[in-house]
Amino acid sequence: MKKIMSFMGPYKWPAIIALAFMLVELAVELIQPLIIGKIVDEGILKNDLRYVVVWGSVMVGLSVLAFLAGLSNSFFSAHAAQSFAYDLRVALFKKVQSLSMINFLKFPTSALITRLTNDVTQVQQVFFMSMRFMLRAPLVVIGSFILAFFVNVKLAFYLVIPFPFLLLFLFFMVKIGWRNFGIVQRSIDRVNRVIQENLQAMRLIKAYMRGTYEASRFAKIADALKQNSAKAFQLMELIQPILLVVMNGALLVIIWLGAEQIRANEVQVGDLVAMINYALRITGNFSMFAFIIVLFARAKSSANRMEEVLDINETSLEGEMPLVQKTQRAISFHDVHFQYENGGKDVLRNISFDIQKGEKIAIMGATGSGKSSLLQLIPRLYDATAGEVSVENLPLKQWQLPALRERIGFVPQRSLLFTGTIFDNIVWGKQDATLEEVIDACQKAQIHESIMQFDDGYETKIGQKGVNLSGGQKQRMAIARALIRKPTILLFDDSMSALDVRTEKKLWDNLQNERATLLVVTQKIHTARATDRIMLMEQGEIVAIGSHEQLMQQSSLYQSIVASQQEVDSDV
Repeated sequence: MKKIMSFMGPYKWPAIIALAFMLVELAVELIQPLIIGKIVDEGILKNDLRYVVVWGSVMVGLSVLAFLAGLSNSFFSAHAAQSFAYDLRVALFKKVQSLSMINFLKFPTSALITRLTNDVTQVQQVFFMSMRFMLRAPLVVIGSFILAFFVNVKLAFYLVIPFPFLLLFLFFMVKIGWRNFGIVQRSIDRVNRVIQENLQAMRLIKAYMRGTYEASRFAKIADALKQNSAKAFQLMELIQPILLVVMNGALLVIIWLGAEQIRANEVQVGDLVAMINYALRITGNFSMFAFIIVLFARAKSSANRMEEVLDINETSLEGEMPLVQKTQRAISFHDVHFQYENGGKDVLRNISFDIQKGEKIAIMGATGSGKSSLLQLIPRLYDATAGEVSVENLPLKQWQLPALRERIGFVPQRSLLFTGTIFDNIVWGKQDATLEEVIDACQKAQIHESIMQFDDGYETKIGQKGVNLSGGQKQRMAIARALIRKPTILLFDDSMSALDVRTEKKLWDNLQNERATLLVVTQKIHTARATDRIMLMEQGEIVAIGSHEQLMQQSSLYQSIVASQQEVDSDV
């Protein structure tokens, strides 16, 4: 928890002030039994009403002081805890944003969501409660023990006897709690994952009428969470009854022995009243330990999970960025191999090619042939396992990432749009873009006319993930978002699949006028024919590269692809 606790540092002064007010409450609570004892002995038993009124007024004044101190403590505690949670949540989010794809994919999305929400809340709650109650409870216990010895050593001794046993018992329960609540947090991850999958696939679930099946699957996951939570909380619930039995037993012994001492005139009634008050305070605060242990166990588990993310040491991806050489070569792969972590085998093997500036390249191949993986190496979403990838004659590791990625416009297979307006989504590619630039990019992407048909034009609100747009509209907006960057390299990962032939042709005509180097993954022959060269991939290797005419003469695989699409067209 050391790294998590470091986020509390900037708020040490609000925390110290909160603790100071807590000590005021503590002092009032500890001194009250002594005052009550004196009121009993000097006021009630001696029928001295003035003494009762004076010291009763003192108690009321101290109670008001404790009340005001409690309010002030809550104010500073809440400020420190909420600020700490804000800093921690932002740091986690920034860390997630900075992770390489390899490290990012180590965590399911649902697990990251849980860490940014539930886990932060658990630790925040403990930070708040520690300033409000968690430190107060042990201090009340310790202070009550000390003052109990001050009142009557013999009776206080019977309060101390069960203390070592209770400490060992609490230590044992804390260790079990850490383990059990770790299981609970992982169960929450699984529940979040199933919820996320179902919400994303709701159309598919309804289309296949799998609602009942998915409900039963969720019920199993939710039941596992219920069982794990019940087990953890039931175990923690054992703490309070055991503490109460032990401490109430000690209290009964004190009452019995105190009564004997009163009859023998060895102790005053007020002293016994004070001892009983201290015993009750010790018992009550020991009971609070059960609540504290549950909170701390959950927070410890949550802190460990967050530190798993924060402790990831990324290998520096930043190069020294030497001067870019003047070259006509835009992209080069030299004997590149690549495999995903724990992937087992290379998804790319022996990849070598050169692409000149301004060239338009189509990448074709069967599903799983490595087309998307190849594209993702260029902006360094992943690093090659072996070999070297260069941009403008510089190996990628010599580029500073911002400088490299500013040159690239990337459109993934799945067109992702964000909640907001159409304008917001387009300028996401270039934050300082003007409306004129947005319109120009949308016209090139063949989406401007569709946008103007909406009542609010570019200010039209987009639902989550573009739910109120067609597949073709989302693809063209994603392309416009890439074009507005005016990149020198454009990467299209099968991002025209939803476009009709006429729209795609207009888009290609505009792309021909772009000065960018273009790599487009496609399954369409008519798209590939519009490029300068076609790169044909099979099982992670480049099996042929050339123009349409060259491949028709040299590649039987390409001939079969062309023939299959001609057959489909003729059937249509």
